[in-house]
Amino acid sequence: MKRVFWLGVLSVFGLAAQAGPQINVGTVYDYLDADKSTYLKRVFNSGDATAFVKVSVLEIVYGADGVPQEIAVENAADGASRNGLMASPARLIVPSQGMQGTRLLYMGERDRERYFRVRFVPVVPEKEDEFVVSGEEREDYKKNLSAGVNLMTGFGTIFFVRPRDARFATVINETDSRYELRNNGNTVVVIDEFKSCALDNETDCGATTKHHVLAGKSFAFDKEPGRQYRFFLIEGEQKKILQVSRR
Repeated sequence: MKRVFWLGVLSVFGLAAQAGPQINVGTVYDYLDADKSTYLKRVFNSGDATAFVKVSVLEIVYGADGVPQEIAVENAADGASRNGLMASPARLIVPSQGMQGTRLLYMGERDRERYFRVRFVPVVPEKEDEFVVSGEEREDYKKNLSAGVNLMTGFGTIFFVRPRDARFATVINETDSRYELRNNGNTVVVIDEFKSCALDNETDCGATTKHHVLAGKSFAFDKEPGRQYRFFLIEGEQKKILQVSRR
């Protein structure tokens, strides 16, 4: 069974104009290696107005039925820290044509792999938002935005925290008509740039896709006659080119 994470794109408000902040968070999948505890995530603003961005974190937990749920990150047993991922700072002021970063910090045990959704949502600053701006600056910002129609879009990314003893053990089972890749390790592997093309016509290709294979899960496909399948198998820092075909 394969797992494909969905990327949420959150439309905050607005219609069709391009005025205002336009944020970009770069890659939508990020990975915290076993020997790391922090990760710098950059937010870019290509718009013509300052972006006030809220950063929030939820943990993705799979139930016994395999269905994922997003839950709040809990405090650690000592009550003084969090058991999971946190963003610092969780409020970003990104100038027009500029960039700011937030540090994603993981605290807690690393005995298993964990998954988090990190949301970056541009907002109009209010008093309760804890942005370090004066009331006058808030009102000026609102007036500038209200002068035209604005589009403000947020992004939801997926963050993988590998276990302390991350281990890769990918097993391939192949027959004449089927190909299966099973993850027998304890951390996610990535099938990247997966594409099917006709053997006699390299321009006859299907869509290019990306798949995350969680520990204990498999990625498989039927090999159609006259087709060739190309993809990268990524195990941490190791990247292999694989090619499968059926005449």
